[in-house]
Amino acid sequence: MTEKYEDIINLPHHVSKTRPQMSMLERAAQFSPFAALNGYDDAVKETGRLTDERIELGDEERDLLDRKQQYLQEIIADRPEITVTFFVPDEKKSGGSYTAITGNLKRVDLYERLLVLTDGKKIPLDDIADIKGDCFHDVL
Repeated sequence: MTEKYEDIINLPHHVSKTRPQMSMLERAAQFSPFAALNGYDDAVKETGRLTDERIELGDEERDLLDRKQQYLQEIIADRPEITVTFFVPDEKKSGGSYTAITGNLKRVDLYERLLVLTDGKKIPLDDIADIKGDCFHDVL
C-alpha cells in the first residue's frame, strides 16, 4: 500500500436503502448547539450583574436633607423644580441602584412618606440621598 486510505478513497458514497436521505438542513441541525440546562445562562448573567449598596447618610447629611425637605414644604405652592437622587432596591438580589429624577414638586406626603412630583412620580422619603435645585441657593 503506497498511500493511506487508497483502498477506500475511490469507492462510491454509501446511500441507505432503508432510510430516506436527509436534507442539508436536517443534517446541520444534528450539530447545532443546545441548552442542556434551561435558564442556566440567565442565572449566570444575573449573578454577574452588579448592584450598588445603600449608602448610610451621616448625621450632618441627614440634617441637611431634613432642612431641605422642610424648606420645600414652605415653598410648595411655587412648585419648585428639584433633582432628587434616591436609592431603588433591586427586585432580584440584594442592593440596588441610585437614580436621579428632575421634576416639579407637587406635594410632600408625610403619611405615606413620599415626595410626589407633578408628573405623578412618587419617591420614598427614606430612600432619598440628596435633593438639589435652584430654590436652595439663597437659603441653604
